[in-house]
Amino acid sequence: MSLVRLLRRVLPLVFLLALGWFLWQKVAGTLTELNPLNPAPRVTVSHNTVLEKIEGLGRLELVRYQFKDIVEYKRSTYRFLPDAKVALIVAGEAVGCLDLRQVKATDVVFEGDSVVRVALPKAELCTWRVDHNRSRVYGVENGFFQDAELVDQGYKYAEANVKRAALQSGILAQTERNAQQILRPMLETLTGRRVILVPQTAPPVRGPRG
Repeated sequence: MSLVRLLRRVLPLVFLLALGWFLWQKVAGTLTELNPLNPAPRVTVSHNTVLEKIEGLGRLELVRYQFKDIVEYKRSTYRFLPDAKVALIVAGEAVGCLDLRQVKATDVVFEGDSVVRVALPKAELCTWRVDHNRSRVYGVENGFFQDAELVDQGYKYAEANVKRAALQSGILAQTERNAQQILRPMLETLTGRRVILVPQTAPPVRGPRG
């Protein structure tokens, strides 16, 4: 068989194969979307965000406590059934701060040319929470189809315990100490005076203005 005759037979076949591959590439995506057995879901997301409130913030965070706890929360069930129980490994944090919005003009007193006294508000526990990203459920027993509710109650108890633990650990006193260490050098740099920080519960005596 001559080369010319061979090419005449092979080229149409190659052309048909190339045309078929080209057409398949064009319609493959559409056929995949129309396939009822296609496991990939089509996702549609819509947003309707509404700004509800704008709030001015004046809290200066000065210390953060982090906690780790194992919580076993029990709840009594029916009379003849065992107690429902959930065990949680809980990570939590609490933040101590000062609300600087409470500082008034009368809380700042200049004495001569070298001293300024500033009355600061009381330290506050401004936030406390359970960090769910670092917490997990260790086990649930006797939930009786109410496991989710039992876990939610356990986390609420754990969150309240974070607040108690922070207060018992002296977070408010540490916040006041940090205010002395952080705010005083800052204010001395800004005013060029020696700064004395006192609590608002004992207002400074007004001296001569410098």
